[in-house]
Amino acid sequence: MKFLYILYQYLIAWPIFVVITIFTAVFTIIFMPFRNAEFVHKEQQFWSRSIFWLMFLPVSVDGKENIKPGQSYVFVANHQSMFDVWLIYGWLPVVYKWLMKAELRKVPFIGTACKAAGHIFVDRRNAKAALESLHNIEKQLVNGVSTVIFPEGTRSTNGEVGRFKRGAFQIAIDLGLPVIPLSLDGCYEVLPKGKPFVHHHPVHLHIGEPIDLAQFKDAEGKIDANAANEAVRAAVINGRLKS
Repeated sequence: MKFLYILYQYLIAWPIFVVITIFTAVFTIIFMPFRNAEFVHKEQQFWSRSIFWLMFLPVSVDGKENIKPGQSYVFVANHQSMFDVWLIYGWLPVVYKWLMKAELRKVPFIGTACKAAGHIFVDRRNAKAALESLHNIEKQLVNGVSTVIFPEGTRSTNGEVGRFKRGAFQIAIDLGLPVIPLSLDGCYEVLPKGKPFVHHHPVHLHIGEPIDLAQFKDAEGKIDANAANEAVRAAVINGRLKS
């Protein structure tokens, strides 16, 4: 049975998903200038959900009631596998902009489509360019438009939540935006880093309660980034326990 599932992935599921990806990318590139962000987001949600449908992966979500319509947020998620992006894109019910690795700009179709959709590429090797990217995305976080970041910086090698980078919450601090922790569970089991094929396993997205970083101000009135970092990381870990 496992062999048949692997065979199905390579002969049917992935080829179909590649076609859907190309269609979605071309659609986004052509129609983004003429459609609103909500319309394009719905179309890209379909793209993301299709990979779960094609792989017969059960998906469950809770905590949508923690999102207030019209409010911009900084969503912070743990990073387990490639499926994290598709899970968030497919089931997080808000319009948002990704902070993406600059290397993804070179991926055929996807790089151009992401640029057209307004996602921001970050060159982590160039501090000045990275800072400019942060400023660019900050300008877009108004009227309910949010952003999603993976503060670990890379996929987990063992499924556990790694250390969060210190600068992960700078956008939230600069703009005074609440942070919502996203706890992803099951994506590591579906496709561990470095593995060549998908394993059938249920996945879950827990949307946590908003966290106001102003509560972590020190005696000088500045937000203690370390305290905020640890509190949000703890919330992400606790959210996984609820799945």
